[in-house]
Amino acid sequence: MSYYFAKTVHYTFDETIAKITDELKKVGFGVLTEIDVKETLKNKLDVDFKQYKILGACNPPFAYKALQTEDKVGVLLPCNVIVQETDAGHVEVAIINPMEAMSVVKNENLAVIASEVNKKLEEALSKL
Repeated sequence: MSYYFAKTVHYTFDETIAKITDELKKVGFGVLTEIDVKETLKNKLDVDFKQYKILGACNPPFAYKALQTEDKVGVLLPCNVIVQETDAGHVEVAIINPMEAMSVVKNENLAVIASEVNKKLEEALSKL
């Protein structure tokens, strides 16, 4: 199993950010953070990089359940979603596979929650 699932889309970079944010919202996730990697690398290292943003997506009820199950699981939250330009000039969305990420914890109860989260994230990606 891969640590992420991804889809190449036929939207502009900015359209893709808006569309995945909207689809995540429809399945109960909000975007808590947005990291503009291109801008950060330019400011910190003065290097040019492709358009690349990391969105920190969170579903509060699932996050609460996970934190009740395993109090250190916050190191694996929120669920990261990346939107990036590919070398071929397309835009790709990749989302962490929560089942794979949470498997390092070795907690069956957490695995059940991760499976539910995985379904929601896959649903959002499939709508792009």
